[in-house]
Amino acid sequence: MEKVIVGLMGFGNIGSGFAAILEENKEQIECSLSRSIVIKRILVKDPENFTDLNITEEYFTGNADLILNDPEIDIVVELIGGVHPAYEYITRAIESGKHVVTANKAIMAIYGRELFALADKNRVSIRFEGSVGGGIPIIASLTRSLAGNQIEEIVGIINGTTNYILTRMYESNMSFQDALSEAQAKGFAEADPSSDIEGEDAAYKISILTHVAFGVYVKPEDIPCTGIGQISETEIEFANELGYKIKLLAAVRRNNANGSLDIHVHPTLVPFEHPLSSINHEFNALFIKGNAIGDLMLYGKGAGSLPTGSAV
Repeated sequence: MEKVIVGLMGFGNIGSGFAAILEENKEQIECSLSRSIVIKRILVKDPENFTDLNITEEYFTGNADLILNDPEIDIVVELIGGVHPAYEYITRAIESGKHVVTANKAIMAIYGRELFALADKNRVSIRFEGSVGGGIPIIASLTRSLAGNQIEEIVGIINGTTNYILTRMYESNMSFQDALSEAQAKGFAEADPSSDIEGEDAAYKISILTHVAFGVYVKPEDIPCTGIGQISETEIEFANELGYKIKLLAAVRRNNANGSLDIHVHPTLVPFEHPLSSINHEFNALFIKGNAIGDLMLYGKGAGSLPTGSAV
């Protein structure tokens, strides 16, 4: 059976989940692809932490060149996170004629146009399903299953941290700070949650979806964005009395009158009867409207090692 050789950059939460899925579902993957996927080398920060494992000495490495300069490696899977040096690694991989898979929302939102052009020039592919929605197959749905549609609208809950916080504030009348602390204790929020709380994470993701669905590049910093840091339990209670839940929604809509797009990220009053109002805790959902399909909603876990590893 033909082998696809992979160089994995990053072995944290998502990287280890990706590797675990390849091992656990090996037979299913090989049957589906008629190929086997083999990880040849993994880039980690401290290779010495893995020396007690019964594997070859260079399987875990701190030297990116051993992946980027290896002619046997077909695909580089970038799961380091952050912008630098991940951007430089992706660029070098493409220039070396290697396909790239990444879950890096910041890089795809900021440098997506440049990387697509570079990939075309070098006749390789760059795939980024895991960059939006965790395990929800939103990119594949838009580019394949819904390719026969003119997309009119995408509205979604695409940040699990903020959705968890707002859910707990609603369920238990918790303060914002108490709900945030609980989310951090359960691993649903980072030690520094500012990117999530302020809406930056959601802006990255709706920027990516705008390009995929509408073919328009919009810089994340140009997207009007309001986070949830100022929402109190009193506001949650008032919304509930009026028949609404407060959700942090990211949205892009086509203005059919002139073809312009309306893009924003902000807390929104969602009526109880709307499907998005029932999306709770760390789950994500995307409500899509196409001119042929009508209304469609995708729902699932928006983060985590296995959901995002599955997307990768």
